[in-house]
This record gives sequence, C-alpha cells and structure tokens, in this order.
Amino acid sequence: MAVSIKSAREIAMMREAGRILAKVHDELGKVICPGITTYEIDQLGEKLIRENGCIPNFLHYNGYPASVCISVNQEVVHGIPNKSRVLKEGDIVSLDAGLIYKGYHSDAARTHAVGTISAEAQKLIDVTRQSFFEGIKLAKEGNHLHDISNAIDAYVSQFGYGIVKDLVGHGIGTQLHEDPQIPNFAQKRRGVRLQAGMTLAIEPMINAGGWEVNFLQDGWTVVTRDGSLSAHYENTILVTDGEPEILTLL
Repeated sequence: MAVSIKSAREIAMMREAGRILAKVHDELGKVICPGITTYEIDQLGEKLIRENGCIPNFLHYNGYPASVCISVNQEVVHGIPNKSRVLKEGDIVSLDAGLIYKGYHSDAARTHAVGTISAEAQKLIDVTRQSFFEGIKLAKEGNHLHDISNAIDAYVSQFGYGIVKDLVGHGIGTQLHEDPQIPNFAQKRRGVRLQAGMTLAIEPMINAGGWEVNFLQDGWTVVTRDGSLSAHYENTILVTDGEPEILTLL
C-alpha cells in the first residue's frame, strides 16, 4: 500500500479545495427545510461548486448521476437525488459532496435535521459528528491509522449504535479514493504509521440500530437493514507533526 505524502504545494491546493467545499456545505445547510426536493439540493450544490471554479467530483464517478449524494432517514450513503423526493418535517438528511480544485480533491459529509426532529434523531447526529472528532484526536504523526478507527468505535459503542462495516473512509488527493482505507470500527492490526503530509477523508457512518446494510437495486443507495436511522459525518484532514488540520471546515 502506497500512501501519498503531499508536498507543500499540494497541501496548498488541498487546503483551497477543502475551503471551497466547506463553503458549499455551509450554503447547502441553509436551504434544508420541509418541502425542498433532493434534486433541488443537488442542483444548487453543482451550481455552487462550478461558480467557485471547481468540478463536482461525484458527478459521473463510476456512473453516479449527480453531484451530491443525498441520503434520507434509513439511507446510509449514496442516495440519488430525485425530483419527486421531497423532504418532510422530522426527516434527517445526509449530504455527501466533493469537488476538484486544480486537480486536487476534497470530500465532506454532514447530516442535517429537516425542521424539528426527535430527540433520538438529534442524538444520533450529534454522536456521529463527535465520533469524528474523537477519532482525529489520534490523527497525528507517529500514531497508527487504526488508532483513529479504534477511537471512533470506543466512543460510538457506548451508545449502543451500529457502526457500518461495509463502507470506510479513505486517503484522498489527486484521486477521490486513495490508499489507505480507514475503517470506523475497531481493528486488531495497527495499520500504517501516520506521517505528516498524509491527507485522509475520515467518515463515520453510524446507525441507530444494527450495523448491517443493504445495497438497493439502483446500484448506489445503501440503507440500514433494520430500517433504523443513519447519520454520516466526514471531513478531509491533513496529518501534521502536531494536531491534525481539518481542511473542510469553515
């Protein structure tokens, strides 16, 4: 496995790709409300990405037909935007988006409340988001990759939630998906040694029920097998010799 170490020039490109994506996510978060369609959210996402001089990296990736993966309630990831899919009060919706800036990729995901949601749904969103931050406490030079995985698992497991095992985080750079794969659940092996200059997309996908998922016949949408809610939180980060730098937060 060859994990790329980015040069100072490449890191500058990754920073800008991340900064623009953070802005896009911020704008998309503002339009989430009952009555909007997932298609409208996707169209706005593509418009914002292109207005910033970037390319949506999900569009046509392995045949994916949209710029933003939009997953509602029991959909874990890779939901396909649709003109007839209208968000309702009480839904939760995950937006996963990425872009290419001068050949360099960024990737981030957020789960949003649609109107007023249940306390249970809000707790799932909050725990999923916090599990990312628990994980990246270990994302520093000299530690090992699976220190991140184990920290996410240790945090999430105390709430009794299911951690999706069929999908993982990944390295990122001139490709959307690079080595290494980054599980969100505990590992026996330590994984690669982290070095300054590695750029990683860390993305816990957490279910309110069991960890098991099904892949729908559209070839993309992943749903919880037991129909429970699922939340997703992701940022592109840079490993340094000190604290990690989150590239996709404002």
